[in-house]
Amino acid sequence: MTEFREAGELVPRPSAELSTDRHDPRDDWPDEARALADHLAEFYGDRDPLPTIAGGWVARQKSRHTRRAYVRTFKTWEEYARKSKIHPLQAKLPLADAYAKHLAKTPTRNGKPPAETTQAQALAAAGSFYTYAARLQAVDADPFAAVNRPYVDPDYSPTEGLTEAEMDRLIETARDWAPRSYALVMLLYLTGARIDEILALDASQLGYDRGHRTLPLRQKGGKRRPAPVPPIALDALLAYLGGRTKEALFITDSGRRWTQPEVWKHLRVLARRAGIPQAATIKPHTLRHQFITDSLADPNTKLQDVQDAVSHSDPRTTQRYNRRRGMLDNHPAYGLAAKLAGRLQAETGGSS
Repeated sequence: MTEFREAGELVPRPSAELSTDRHDPRDDWPDEARALADHLAEFYGDRDPLPTIAGGWVARQKSRHTRRAYVRTFKTWEEYARKSKIHPLQAKLPLADAYAKHLAKTPTRNGKPPAETTQAQALAAAGSFYTYAARLQAVDADPFAAVNRPYVDPDYSPTEGLTEAEMDRLIETARDWAPRSYALVMLLYLTGARIDEILALDASQLGYDRGHRTLPLRQKGGKRRPAPVPPIALDALLAYLGGRTKEALFITDSGRRWTQPEVWKHLRVLARRAGIPQAATIKPHTLRHQFITDSLADPNTKLQDVQDAVSHSDPRTTQRYNRRRGMLDNHPAYGLAAKLAGRLQAETGGSS
C-alpha cells in the first residue's frame, strides 16, 4: 500500500498498518436492489447469501422499470417458496412446476387469473434470477429451465382498445377535469410512451431539438430516446406546468411525484366519467395501444416509423395491435349475423 506526502510523493505504507476504510458495494446499488436485500434480510438474516444475491441480480438490470418488475415478481416467488418451507436457493423443478400452476390460478386485483403474458414474464424473471445465482455458484441449476411456460400468441394483445369516439370522449373529459389530467392523457396518447417513462421525467427535461419540443424517454434497457411533443400536447403540458421548471413533470397537490397506482386510479375515474365501457379495466398502456393502433390505421404512416416510436425491437410486436383491430372489425361473425337477421326478418314478414 502507498500513501501521499507533499508534492504528490508516494511512499510505502508500513506493512503492519491496515487501512480502516471500508466501502460496502451495496451502497452503489439502485434503491430497488437495496430495498429487496433489506426485505429478504428480515426473513433470512444478514449471514444468508440470498439477500445479497437477489439484490445483486436486481442491481444488474439497466432500467428502473425492469428492476421494479423483477422485485415484484421475485417477492411473490420467494414468499411461495418460504411458505412451502423450502429455501429459494434449494428449490428444485417440482417446486417451480407447482409455482407455475399456482400463478395460473391465483386471482389478481380484478378477480381473474393473470394473463398468459404476465405468467410468462414472472417465470422468466425467476429463471433470470437463477441464471445469475448459478453464475455465482450459489445453485447448481435453474429450477425454472424445464418448467412448461404458458403459450403466448404473438399476434394477440390483451390490452382492450378504444374506438375513436371513445378516445375523443376520454380526452374531452380529461380536458374538462383538470390541466394535469389533460396533459397526462395527451402525452400518453400522442407520444405512445409507457407510463413509467412519463412519470420518471422532471419538468426541466422538456427540451428543444431542431424545431421540435422533446421529452427524453428512457426505454426498457436504459436507453434514452427523444420523443417529439406535438403542438396540441405541448399546449396542454405548458398550461399544466404554468411556467414551472423544477420538480417532477407530474406532481400531486402536495408536490411529490405522481405514482403509477395513482395514475391508474385517476385514469379509471376519467374513463367512467367519459362513459367508456371498459372503464373498470382501462390502464395507461391502453393509450399506448391506441397510439399504435390509430397510427397504423393511417395509410401514410409506415410500420417502421411506429415501431421506432414505441421502441419495439420486433415489428411483429407492433403489428399485433393492428391485427387485433382488424380481427374485430372484419370478423366474419358480423356478416353471418347480418344474414341471420335478414332471414329472421323475412320469416316474420318484415315486422319487428
